Amino acid sequence: MTDEEQARLKAQAGSMPKGAYIKSVIFADDAPKYRKRRQAPSAEQQLLAEVLARLGQTKHANNLNQIAKHLNQGTLVLDDELAADINAALVDIAWMRVKLMEALGVQS
Repeated sequence: MTDEEQARLKAQAGSMPKGAYIKSVIFADDAPKYRKRRQAPSAEQQLLAEVLARLGQTKHANNLNQIAKHLNQGTLVLDDELAADINAALVDIAWMRVKLMEALGVQS
């Protein structure tokens, strides 16, 4: 502490020993709490984070947009690769649906 802070502490403590005064301020029921302890994420938050992570790793939104574009243009050619991409997207979307429903406490 600086000399000024020491003097201020001594003045505020008055006739109380400084240690006793500090303890009374720190352990007072109305003492300010500057930091909240970080709580572990709930199971719901973990599920939502998992869904968001999975969604971020995929290109399903872009792929589905391209499929819709080609359907509208009449230029969609359904080959094995596209069929596999569509099936992979459907599996991921079904998984995300289940996890979101679990996180929200909704039974399917």
